[in-house]
Amino acid sequence: MSKEKKIKGKVFQTPKGMHDVVPSESLYWEKIESVVKNISKEHNFSHIETPILEFADLYNKTTGDSSDIVHKEMYILKTKGDDVLALRPEYTPGICRAYLEHKLNKQGQPQKLFALGPVFRHDRPQLGRYRQFTQAEFDILGGIADPIYDAELISMAIRILSELKIKNVIVKINSVGCKTCRPVFKKQLQNYYKNNERKLCSDCRRRLYENPLRLLDCKNESCVKLKENAPVFFDKLCSSCTDHFKSVLEYLDEANIPYSLDNNLVRGLDYYNRTVFEIFADGEEEKIGALGGGGRFDYLMEIIGGSSTSAVGFSLGVERIIAVLKARGIDFQKKAPKRIFFAHAGELAKKKAFSIINYLRNEGIVVLESLTKESLSSQLKLADKEKIEIAIILGQKEIFENNVIVRDLVAGTQETIPLEKLLNDIKRRM
Repeated sequence: MSKEKKIKGKVFQTPKGMHDVVPSESLYWEKIESVVKNISKEHNFSHIETPILEFADLYNKTTGDSSDIVHKEMYILKTKGDDVLALRPEYTPGICRAYLEHKLNKQGQPQKLFALGPVFRHDRPQLGRYRQFTQAEFDILGGIADPIYDAELISMAIRILSELKIKNVIVKINSVGCKTCRPVFKKQLQNYYKNNERKLCSDCRRRLYENPLRLLDCKNESCVKLKENAPVFFDKLCSSCTDHFKSVLEYLDEANIPYSLDNNLVRGLDYYNRTVFEIFADGEEEKIGALGGGGRFDYLMEIIGGSSTSAVGFSLGVERIIAVLKARGIDFQKKAPKRIFFAHAGELAKKKAFSIINYLRNEGIVVLESLTKESLSSQLKLADKEKIEIAIILGQKEIFENNVIVRDLVAGTQETIPLEKLLNDIKRRM
């Protein structure tokens, strides 16, 4: 076989780490989108969407050059005009850019914004992790840095998961301090790890000097063991950060939201300060990874040219949520609307049927048909297969008399009615 023939016979598949959403999975997606939008509305969030492509520097400056996302995972492209762009690896920097660009900071504060769409990371594909995946993002930008907003977002995330029948989740929470207290902790952390540098993985040897906090984010087995004796952040928080974190926990306690303090939790992004959190499914599905996470990013606006702005947010991973739902055998049955079937007999009836079907659909009636089939019996077999109870039949005789036949496919009875009364008759029967 020639090379040319091999190429012609190639069966294309999705690129590694990408995936299709096939019809059998669409109910998961529809349900998640519906729950996200409904709960966002109840919390007074407004919808925002940003471009899939942004200037790469937006992420270099905010997400951080030392983060795995920027260092290893971003999809970069250079345009014909020499612009260096990136497929968005996360939503937050783009939403903050839009907040400043469109002067949302001059409107009522805070701005509560949510988005739902694809993000891209050249990560190692595994269960619940893709290179193109979908995030639901929720951000509260502007106003005062009130701890109640941190608690509100955690509560909101749990409620969304609960509405999707994912109960008993694990909330891991920590504070990573601020510009005042974080340098002290970083220095102590760096000193601890310098004494154990030879035990670190190659990535963590780099992180030790670029961003020591990221050492606590490593999943490498040898690095995980070192974390057990690492300095604890709680002991190094300044009074302001301590008060803020204490208030967040008090709000969670008041709302009976269980949580677990995790002093190794720093998240993988450089812009976080104070509260950080992640949410996992309880039990066997915890291995799928965090279903969502977030925290404060009060310094991010300054990095991209704005002024110091209170900001807190979180995101949920749609594919990971679906992975948990599948693992637990949870599905969502959509209540099918009542349908009718329209059958025709003859070419003239076919043309007239096309017109009547369009009219009925415009009036909100769900109509199935098989206009390409000429045999009336084969059309009605399809109606039976679809378990449809009412069929409208149009033939030559009915066209000339301006009537249609309405057949009850369950009872086996039928009657002829004037075409002008068809819509009301269908609504009465449904």
